[in-house]
Amino acid sequence: MLMTNKGREARVHYMAGTFRLLSAGDHVVCAVTKQQIPLDALRYWSVARQEPYVSAEASVEAEGRG
Repeated sequence: MLMTNKGREARVHYMAGTFRLLSAGDHVVCAVTKQQIPLDALRYWSVARQEPYVSAEASVEAEGRG
């Protein structure tokens, strides 16, 4: 039986300008909106907080909450 990562949340290590998968999956969850973000659409994250964001607006909101 083939294992599939479809529908699984990936564990990710966020770095400056890139990220590394720690465990397989097809998406992450926005730390602000709780929306699923497909890995191929992931563009915004915080290296310091190690959290992903669905949009630039969500990233700014996260900065504001400290």
